[in-house]
Amino acid sequence: MVPADGVPDLLHTADDFARAADSLAAGSGPIAVDTERASGYRYSQRAYLIQLKRTGSGSFLIDPIANPEALDPVIEALRGPEWILHAADQDLPCLTELGFECTTLFDTELAGRLLNLPKVNLAAMVAEFLQLGLAKGHGAADWSHRPLPDDWLNYAALDVEVLVELRDAMHSALDEAGKFEWARQEFAYELTKPPAPPRPDRWRRTSNIHTLRNQRQLAIVRELWTAREEIAARRDVAPGRVLPDSAIITAAVAAPTTESELTSLPVFGGPRQRRQARTWLRAITRAQQLDEAELPPRKQAVSGPPPMNRWEQRNPAAARRAHEVRPAVKSVAENAGVPTENLLAPEVVRTLCWEGLASIEPAAVVSWLADRSARPWQRDLTGTPIAEALTRAQAE
Repeated sequence: MVPADGVPDLLHTADDFARAADSLAAGSGPIAVDTERASGYRYSQRAYLIQLKRTGSGSFLIDPIANPEALDPVIEALRGPEWILHAADQDLPCLTELGFECTTLFDTELAGRLLNLPKVNLAAMVAEFLQLGLAKGHGAADWSHRPLPDDWLNYAALDVEVLVELRDAMHSALDEAGKFEWARQEFAYELTKPPAPPRPDRWRRTSNIHTLRNQRQLAIVRELWTAREEIAARRDVAPGRVLPDSAIITAAVAAPTTESELTSLPVFGGPRQRRQARTWLRAITRAQQLDEAELPPRKQAVSGPPPMNRWEQRNPAAARRAHEVRPAVKSVAENAGVPTENLLAPEVVRTLCWEGLASIEPAAVVSWLADRSARPWQRDLTGTPIAEALTRAQAE
């Protein structure tokens, strides 16, 4: 499959961008937007390609790397019209980093979730609503590569080829289901929600860390992981391409004390790792020299409620609330035809059950949910059922 008007040229000069901006401004309706990044190859999540399409304007492939300071006309042309994105939370951050500003959004993936579709990937929904096949195959490619191959550009152009038509079909489906106002609220929230806080102790996500037996080994993982992050960020290379997780775990178990011991281990003996041997050995040595009190605990401290299988012993009242509230929320979701996690964030439900409320009147529940960013449609559907569930739990 190829775009109806062929694959557009890759634009990379100031003149290219100015002409594209003029065409976009002369078009009508929403603008289909997509980006390609280089996850798995680069440390950053920057956009290495921007795809645009608007009715009356045509399609455009923008190279934001070659001449980023010349993007202003395109940025201005996109300020104001509705953007159509698929999985906006993946694309908005890298577009915002470049200076683009979305004021009105239609997220086709989120619309699919609200319509309770079994599959919400772009290809599945294009098939469902437009009866078209969408060829995939280069989404995980290294989009920082230059020059970009022709088949990659064809793939990228197809990602926005029918987004406008898909948006219109999904808008109609949402209207028919009485869910467009829900979607409008969700789209608006997507543009204003704060970024997720950074995960604490990210080094603990190293693959197979659960196989380690003591805190000293964990300390070696932490130091190697931190050294790897510094190199990866400086070089803008994905951390796993600097040093794989498997090598970190191997070093933690072996605990080498000399370069020769280190380079005798798998991976560390390769030419690239030999050049970094001193860096890796210094990290291991730092971990080996830590006092016992400085070693990381075996288990990460957990903020928020503990696992629910411990509630019965630690907080019986919370367990009773969960026993009533969770099925009530699930029932509302089933009746509304939306996934439970889209009706209310699971963490919000867990926190409510664990902490309880001073008042269990519907208005108090609605106010509590509003303080935790639940949208009006979510509060309208769940306020009273949750209040009734809390009342039952209190009576037990």
